[in-house]
Amino acid sequence: MAEIGTYLKKHTEALVKDVGIEAACQITGKSKATLGRYYSDNSEHTDRFMPVDAVAKLEKEASYPHVTSALADLKNITLSYGTTAGSNSDGSNTARSGGVNADVIALSQRFAFLMSEYQTAIEDGIITVNEAKRLLRETVMLQHVLLDMKLHLEEEST
Repeated sequence: MAEIGTYLKKHTEALVKDVGIEAACQITGKSKATLGRYYSDNSEHTDRFMPVDAVAKLEKEASYPHVTSALADLKNITLSYGTTAGSNSDGSNTARSGGVNADVIALSQRFAFLMSEYQTAIEDGIITVNEAKRLLRETVMLQHVLLDMKLHLEEEST
């Protein structure tokens, strides 16, 4: 359970930082200290997690559903944006920009950024916490591109 808790706390931190700490406080009605406890790795906060309603409010404003994605990963579930092919995450039916070709280019670029970050991080043989955070950020961006690509491919196959 400890490693699951740590995993969820890392994604909770990513969610709060994605939205911004000040905005997260306003959205959830929680203080900075309370939000910090939800993702703190101090032993006194091991069993403290962000309430689901607060996660839902933050993920509505975030660029990516960090905690929902982490929960899905833990159950080996794949997520897709939108309710139907061609709809955006807000349910509107406007088409996403680009197509598979644009996705392949974006995928190549994101992967290059990830490898660049990795090369920089591993130069001294140690990946620091900050370097790991940058790698995680690039991995999440790569995941965004892959989800868009998946949706474009689903659209083309129907």
